[in-house]
Amino acid sequence: MPFSDENRHLNLSLNEIDRLCPVAKALSSPVRVRMIALLSARAMNVNELAVALDLPVSTAALNVRQLEEAGLIRTEIQPGIRGAMKLCSRAVDAVSMRLIPQARDGLSALMLQLPIGSYSCAEGIRPECGLVSEHAWIGESNAPRTFYHPDRAHAQMLWFSSGFLEYRFSLGEVDPGQVEWLEFSMEISSNAPLYREDWKSDISVQVNGCTLGTWVSPGDYGGRRGRLNPSWWSKTASQYGLLKTWRVDGEGSTLDGEAISGTRLADLRLSCGDYISLRVGVDAHAEHVGGMNLFGEKFGDYAQGIVMRVGYGAAQTAVMASD
Repeated sequence: MPFSDENRHLNLSLNEIDRLCPVAKALSSPVRVRMIALLSARAMNVNELAVALDLPVSTAALNVRQLEEAGLIRTEIQPGIRGAMKLCSRAVDAVSMRLIPQARDGLSALMLQLPIGSYSCAEGIRPECGLVSEHAWIGESNAPRTFYHPDRAHAQMLWFSSGFLEYRFSLGEVDPGQVEWLEFSMEISSNAPLYREDWKSDISVQVNGCTLGTWVSPGDYGGRRGRLNPSWWSKTASQYGLLKTWRVDGEGSTLDGEAISGTRLADLRLSCGDYISLRVGVDAHAEHVGGMNLFGEKFGDYAQGIVMRVGYGAAQTAVMASD
């Protein structure tokens, strides 16, 4: 069943200290909390926030920057009567902090990462589509064959209207029979002409041929530059996505901690293959065919590619240590 992210719920845990701490710090100030409350009604510029909270403009600007760096608000520079002004709007509607590490006692965790251009197969890719590296465009724009360009391994952002990419992960020396859970995370969004923050798209994730679930992406995000984007990237194009995490274990599958399907770890039959297949994309027959943007380590807001985390049992830890 689809998982709707229209409420923009930010889920954090102790396993994500680099994300959790800036958010916790931003919310520790009554002034910044009141700013978020004001922005729940409408977008406001820094001067308006300063007046509403009876603050010097410089103080208001400092607090706005902390909220923006934590990802709780978005800002956009717009022309004003006396020069440019920074317009602020709310980026998330809810924040959850799980204060228990995800790995249980007796479990170890392995993290593997693939660059977004290291897919093994690009199936059914349809325009608009393209790839860019940190420094330049790769191949032709709107040509599906470009997804097999020799330089695709250097891609830092890619996009398409429909189709699927397949990534293949190895478990290395981890015994598939000892795996307790798998997680896959990536920064993604819809893909609209230029960008549109109200552009829905049904983005699906499949592992070893089993569907973990479909996320209804709310939109294609622009309005401010992605924090990692190179200076040459156009400010009128897509800028960043949302970091989404699919997880499958013995009980079922979740998306950002919320149940999304009944697919269980046993359904993946990890012992039957030489690799784990991850397919991500947009079905051409989905309800919302709004494309997909995928961001790499040097584009968007999060410095990562396609990340797989593996939780495996203590018995396997002992075996690996003895080797």
